[in-house]
Amino acid sequence: MSIPAALEAAAVRPHRATIALEDAPVLSHEHLEAGQHLLRLQAPRCAARAVPGSFVHLRCADELPMRRPLSIMRADAAAGWIEVLYKVVGTGSHALSRARPRQLLSVLGPIGRGFEVHPERARVLAIGGGVGIPPMIFLAERLCARTDAAWKPLVLMGSEIAFPFRPRPSTILVPAMPDEAIGCMPLLDEWGVPSRLASRSGFAGCHDGYVTDLARVWLTGLAPQQRAEIEIFACGPTPMLAATARLAREFGLPCQVALEEFMACAVGGCAGCAVAVQTGSGIAMKRVCVDGPVFDTSAVFPAPAEPAGAP
Repeated sequence: MSIPAALEAAAVRPHRATIALEDAPVLSHEHLEAGQHLLRLQAPRCAARAVPGSFVHLRCADELPMRRPLSIMRADAAAGWIEVLYKVVGTGSHALSRARPRQLLSVLGPIGRGFEVHPERARVLAIGGGVGIPPMIFLAERLCARTDAAWKPLVLMGSEIAFPFRPRPSTILVPAMPDEAIGCMPLLDEWGVPSRLASRSGFAGCHDGYVTDLARVWLTGLAPQQRAEIEIFACGPTPMLAATARLAREFGLPCQVALEEFMACAVGGCAGCAVAVQTGSGIAMKRVCVDGPVFDTSAVFPAPAEPAGAP
């Protein structure tokens, strides 16, 4: 299916009717440690409709016809810009890293179903791993602007390479957090959103271990009535998401995850990103690009079946 045909077909699917195609000038392009880059684009149609968990399909260079999916980290509808954080891993992202201010990049987005928050679960635990960190920042920023509940987001981030920001000791106390976990993302601290970091690479101020281990320590230290207010949201590599699903089952908490998959068209035409999802009528194949990327964790990481004869 061509992009114009897919956009026309979107009219019958409300969440797909938000997709726009636009040429976006590069506003800024920061080159960070460990091959990571922060790209800001003037993409007003995308910025007006972006939600935490949605992504863009970006053409990285004129000579590369295949686009690359990148999670949206921030979007300002009033100013008309979006930000994406990416890491150089192949030909496309390497070409993108050479983009210069005022250069035009073709942007298709926002694409996909985003996270759905619930006021009765206002204590949001957002877990991001590696390039799965950006949607958690977007979620925290949007919660800061909401007034329909006393939102209390906590963002936990894990990375085995340098974080895409310079960590500093947090000014926000987080009860039940291990003493050594004091490093934070400065931007979140400025917003009044507590954040903590985890790594097995020995970075100062980080919890020594996986980010899901840090989440378990924090959850264990909470009172039952506090845990009853929590919903988990996560994005990152598949092993991290599977560990998050186990964590959610362990504590009996609702959990939504944003999957990361390779994509060709990103508008549902090729089904190259299909994954097996548990539904009420059994297993079905769902496309991560338009049926996701956000799914309930029980649908994509169901609990193991009980062995035969188990009580």
